[in-house]
Amino acid sequence: MSEKINPLRRRFLGIAALSIAATQLGRFGLANAQSSQTQPKEAATPQPGTAQSTDPNAIRPFTPSARDIRGASPYLPLENEPEPKLIVDPPLPQGLALGIFWAQYRVENLRIVPVFGAGAIQTSPRVGHLHITVDDLPWWWADASDTNTIDIAGLPPGPHKVKIELVDPNHNVFPGQVVTQTFTIPEYQSAHAH
Repeated sequence: MSEKINPLRRRFLGIAALSIAATQLGRFGLANAQSSQTQPKEAATPQPGTAQSTDPNAIRPFTPSARDIRGASPYLPLENEPEPKLIVDPPLPQGLALGIFWAQYRVENLRIVPVFGAGAIQTSPRVGHLHITVDDLPWWWADASDTNTIDIAGLPPGPHKVKIELVDPNHNVFPGQVVTQTFTIPEYQSAHAH
């Protein structure tokens, strides 16, 4: 005997199956997008004053969680923390044309914060900061601001080198986490555009 399925129940089951499939495809698509790009795409959010769909049957895209984007909560220690990683983009040509080195960066498995000393070494999730050296000068400066862009202005025309190191709270470089950018500043008008 075949049981007749109520049309509303059939519609509900169809929508539920579509929602599950869309969620799985969204996760698969997001994983592929993140593996091929250095930064995940931001999910579209409605702008203030615009209508958001109230249709209960609408399929909504998968939205990554805060942990997916920002990493672990600072309130819980991490066991077996992966090694930290420093990623630095090439300098922005718009800045070089003005005598300014702008290079965007990000870190993984570490939080850049202005915390220093032996006690901070035991912090989990791990903390640290950047050391920046220009043109092999005998000094460096510490950047614990996490602004996502290194900013060095007033460079004269010619070849230059900027070394960026990811370091722990005691200023020890994490193994293999040094990026050196070499670039040339072209002749430019010395206007204070910065």
